[in-house]
Amino acid sequence: MTGDDFGRLIYLVLLATVIAGYFLLSHRRRLGQVAQQAAIWGLIFIGVIAGFGLWSDIRNDVAPRQTVFADENRIEVPRAPDGHYYMTLRINDVPIRFVVDTGATDVVLTRDDAEKVGIDPQSLQFFGEAHTANGAVRTAPVRLDVVELGPVTDRNLRAFVNSGEMRESLLGMAYLNRFERIEVVRDRMILTR
Repeated sequence: MTGDDFGRLIYLVLLATVIAGYFLLSHRRRLGQVAQQAAIWGLIFIGVIAGFGLWSDIRNDVAPRQTVFADENRIEVPRAPDGHYYMTLRINDVPIRFVVDTGATDVVLTRDDAEKVGIDPQSLQFFGEAHTANGAVRTAPVRLDVVELGPVTDRNLRAFVNSGEMRESLLGMAYLNRFERIEVVRDRMILTR
């Protein structure tokens, strides 16, 4: 600890003592209630510090994320708490979150995601049809200029924009089949190219 750090510590201790002393003197008739409130705020403060300190340990359980091993052209995707696999791809340099759907044939973008990557949904012609769990929906074919997943880059990828409501874009087999190997090991999907 340097001299400046030690001086700051002394200043903070004196400041805290003055504030606590003033607070206790001004509320001396209700010291029991003041002590109870101070204990509650102290526990809240300790809880916040503990949560912040433990975040690195619990982060993967709360918000699992894909891991890229660039030197091996391998991507590991953890299974989310809802049982699905989610991947974030950069399309035209814009990060888009997909739900991996091995039952889907194609890559299907929501209208919002299409707009984010520079496709105007109003100018599309929805003449295709896809059969989903919610019934038939109209689709419009598009080409994605650049699709990046870690070290893997694909160009001019065929995809579709859904005319209906979808919560998230779907990453189907048209993209997944570009990988040499797809395996599911326990709670991780591993893609290798």
